[in-house]
Amino acid sequence: MWCRCICLPTLFVIFAAAAAAQLPTISDAAAQPLTISQAVEQALRNYPSIRVSQEQMNAAAAGIRLAQTAYLPRVDSLLQVNRSTRNTFYGLLLPQGVISNVDGVAGNNLGTVWNSGAGVLVSWQPFDFGLRAANVAIANAAHAEAQATLNRTRYEVSIAAADAFLTVLAAQQTAQAARAAVDSWQTLLRSIHALVSSQLRAGADESRVQAESAAAQTQVAEAEQATAVARATLALFVGGNANEVPLNSGRLLAELPAERTEPALDASLNPLARQQISLIAQQQKQLDAVGRTYYPQFLLQGEAAARGTGLVNDGSRLGELNGLAPTTQNYAFGLTVTFPVMDRYAVQAQEAQETANLHADQAQYQVITENLESQFRTAQANLAGARRVANNTPVQVAAARAALEQGTARYRSGLAPIDDVAQAQRLLVQAQIDDSLARLNVWRAQLQLDSVRGDIQPFVAAATSP
Repeated sequence: MWCRCICLPTLFVIFAAAAAAQLPTISDAAAQPLTISQAVEQALRNYPSIRVSQEQMNAAAAGIRLAQTAYLPRVDSLLQVNRSTRNTFYGLLLPQGVISNVDGVAGNNLGTVWNSGAGVLVSWQPFDFGLRAANVAIANAAHAEAQATLNRTRYEVSIAAADAFLTVLAAQQTAQAARAAVDSWQTLLRSIHALVSSQLRAGADESRVQAESAAAQTQVAEAEQATAVARATLALFVGGNANEVPLNSGRLLAELPAERTEPALDASLNPLARQQISLIAQQQKQLDAVGRTYYPQFLLQGEAAARGTGLVNDGSRLGELNGLAPTTQNYAFGLTVTFPVMDRYAVQAQEAQETANLHADQAQYQVITENLESQFRTAQANLAGARRVANNTPVQVAAARAALEQGTARYRSGLAPIDDVAQAQRLLVQAQIDDSLARLNVWRAQLQLDSVRGDIQPFVAAATSP
């Protein structure tokens, strides 16, 4: 209804922009059926998990920049004004952050003075035995792992979208064959009704055909239900209401994929294996970084500071606003070296932990490659078997059709019972369904084979090309 309120120039701008972006509009979708290539492209553009992986990769890229900031010097500045007592006492406290240090004179009273301070401290590590470089390498490895995760997500979404497209086509072919069976039963029912009305056939024959027709209608309902469910799954990937978009089957129903020589599988090219490789690389970088933490830390430091107080050396107070501004300055520079002597045991434990994680990732990669090898052999067997079935189903359809014609002719001439016609009709319907699904099963096996290789674009191109 909203389209009626849009003027023609506005409609022109909308459709021109949609064409420039190559995004199908609602009317375009109604005019141009969706191909399997378009379904995969829309899934890669719309599916939420891809956007999740993309943002994770952006976060990893920001992590690289964060790790690189460790090379910059640290600059801390301070400005403080307070009014406090100035009592001091002799004794010692262990290092802590609760009780304030007091510069003043010995005493114990509640008189207060103004105190102030301002300063700048600059700290910089001239060298760190490769620790900062190791942390940057970890961030780079995390970014590479995030990119591999994104590639794996895109790979899995594209496979799922293509498989959903094939499932919709299979359900549609089943529903089409079931509807054709209903039409055949209705035609036969009208013919038998005439024979029964003429008392040339028993009424039981008409009842039998009515039962078969009702069963065929039930099969149609089930097939249409399966089609609706399959379309809902496809809509999850391509977006929008897939029930309103016709599908362009391309070569999927017309012919079989061309036979090709399949080279040996390189499992390392599969996005799942590549993601695991990136995890191993990241774990190796983490292990290297842990080994570089047990070194002395060298800090070049420079400080400039000034302080002010309303307290006099003899314990008297200047009063008024004295002490609000710093009046005495100091500066210092030097080299500070720290070494965590007792951290050696913790570092050894961390190295053992990271080493075990590395070995686990390497073992997982071996599991992945072996699973891919098994899936590849299974896909090859499925493809070969599906081709043999697809080459045989046309013969099955032709024989079933001939059997139905012969059975119908024998029934009309009174040489065969109605059971022969019903059986022949069911065989023909099943043969037609098997023939349609056999071609799709060959394409599905080809999809499985290409997905194990890690690239389904050859399958998509073959299925879409005219």
